[in-house]
Amino acid sequence: MKLLRFGPRGHEKPGLLDADGVIHDLSAHVNDLAGPHLGRDYLNELASLDPARLPAVPEDTRLGPCVGRVGKFICIGLNYSDHAAETGAEVPTEPVVFNKWTSAICGPNDDVIIPRGSRKTDWEVELGVVIGKAGRYIDEADAMSHVAGFCVVNDVSEREYQLERCGSWDKGKGCDTFGPLGPWLVTPDEIANPHDLAMWLEVDGHRYQDGSTRTMVFQIPFLISYLSRFMSLQPGDVISTGTPPGVGMGQQPPIYLKPGQRMRLGIEGLGEQQQFVVADEERTT
Repeated sequence: MKLLRFGPRGHEKPGLLDADGVIHDLSAHVNDLAGPHLGRDYLNELASLDPARLPAVPEDTRLGPCVGRVGKFICIGLNYSDHAAETGAEVPTEPVVFNKWTSAICGPNDDVIIPRGSRKTDWEVELGVVIGKAGRYIDEADAMSHVAGFCVVNDVSEREYQLERCGSWDKGKGCDTFGPLGPWLVTPDEIANPHDLAMWLEVDGHRYQDGSTRTMVFQIPFLISYLSRFMSLQPGDVISTGTPPGVGMGQQPPIYLKPGQRMRLGIEGLGEQQQFVVADEERTT
């Protein structure tokens, strides 16, 4: 299934995308795609529904983040060998873990806001893994049973805040709108191999990132098992698994986002995002 959330910001309803690309309202069957409703039993119930019997949603309806009430937004840095090379960093011997604040989460096509004073706002297309079953000390062999689905993430990053302002990476990762999620939460039955998916990102029509999850250093089962040693993983937690080469910081010379530009990005089988870039002063809410 391709599940999603639609409607005004903060008032999203759950939905699904049918084989013809029509969105249908699921709110009569589940109140949100969040928390315990991401477990396999709930997802199996939704899979048994006939989309033709569900209300259709207008095509121009806003898409919200594909998961609601995210508890933790966990990210993995330098997890693609070719991206580590472009940044001049060594491939890590253990996963590099940082966080994006949940207030960074927005819809897949919402505006991305450049923070006040930012000079180095950058892009990163990433494969997101959404947890559907809670666990601690999860065995790697059992890790995929904890996955509700996959989604596209744009790990928008302010590189000066991240790398030049001392301390953790988190300062440059969690600004408002720096975490577009979606358009869809795609259940694992639709993705034969999450470690063999094409992924790409364009700015104003120029393709900067054109990679594949094949070059991921630490694969999804290991990441779930590893993270569960340090924290419990809960339904609705999102793990963003790293980015391939082609980020702005890696260009010669570096290139960063400016107001008025448009990002377009996607992952094979998981859909596409588009974001217009605006300055913080243009923000109306």
